[in-house]
Amino acid sequence: MNDLALLLTPEGRALLDEVRDTEPARELAVATRLRRDHPAELVSAALGQARLRQRAVAKFGAEDAGRMFFTPNGVEQSTRASVAAYRARRLTELGVTSVADLCCGIGGDAIALARAGIRVLAVDRDPLTAAAARANAEALGLAELIEVREADVTEVDTAGYDAVFADPARRGGRGRVFDPEAYSPPLSWAVETARRAPRAALKIAPGIPHEIVPPEAEAEWISDGGDVKEAVLWFGTGAPGAVRATLLPGPRSLLGRGLPDPAVRPVGRYLYEPDGAVIRAHLVAEVAEEVGGGLLDATIAYVTADEPRPTPYATCYEITDQLPFNVKRLKALLRERGVGTLTVKKRGSAVEPEELRRKVRPQGPNAATVFLTRVAGAPTMLIGQPLA
Repeated sequence: MNDLALLLTPEGRALLDEVRDTEPARELAVATRLRRDHPAELVSAALGQARLRQRAVAKFGAEDAGRMFFTPNGVEQSTRASVAAYRARRLTELGVTSVADLCCGIGGDAIALARAGIRVLAVDRDPLTAAAARANAEALGLAELIEVREADVTEVDTAGYDAVFADPARRGGRGRVFDPEAYSPPLSWAVETARRAPRAALKIAPGIPHEIVPPEAEAEWISDGGDVKEAVLWFGTGAPGAVRATLLPGPRSLLGRGLPDPAVRPVGRYLYEPDGAVIRAHLVAEVAEEVGGGLLDATIAYVTADEPRPTPYATCYEITDQLPFNVKRLKALLRERGVGTLTVKKRGSAVEPEELRRKVRPQGPNAATVFLTRVAGAPTMLIGQPLA
């Protein structure tokens, strides 16, 4: 709290501007110079905040990250701006004009909601985190739309709001928490809160088991740039039991249709690697139907087909070779093809990509992708290239 208070003073803000582009290797020299004219505590706080802002660029972009205030946990746990903006758009499309943002963290979701024109009550029980959220609302000119309250979210009355958004903490003293009932507060509390609201969105870990999704909720898995970021349980959307995978940028959403598992078939000329959100949402069958393909193995989410059909929900590769798993044969083949840039992907294999790359020592001007997987239960190597 003291560090943030120092940084919000005119001297602190000026010092933040001065150190914003400081490289890690220069921190000691910069700190030594600045301590001649500024208190050591303020210099340390400014340099620490500069490091956090640099880390936050990947999530918030350079312009916002350069003005916001972060805590270490806030940088780690906050929602990527593109994902938060997508979720805010969905809420506006549902007619939402006010949201109670519970477990708001440093305010990343509240910022996206306010920019969508939604009035926000942002609540967090941690004093430093709430102070950072308040400072961020002010720094980005959104203080009129965002009220930040330091409180226990389980004691907040959300009755006056069109919707509830909750992001329970999924990290504890020992790291990431996987049991939803070990979230803080537990997922069961968040679900009951959502059921009482006209509409709600609960941000949860993408690994949540499908069987614990409430039947009245719509479940959505979201990826950004190919990386799965989160799952969201939606309430009040008019689509109970629906399952979707949404890919950003775009957005592009694939809705589940309850298709049976695709049949296993021989390896075709093309292999499709579904987006991670598609896999997490259990919608590989929808992709297989879209491209006219089947599975390499009943337990592995690779789709194979005889012809290329463009789809935004999977990356297509043209397969040139199929070999039983054998490092020597792979090494000889790569040498023959002059492959020096080797991408190793695996699913259903215990071999580590770096270990394989070290053993085959690829050399040459060409590139290739090798898939370590199973075909009808047998360890197999598939070699190919992504279609342009």
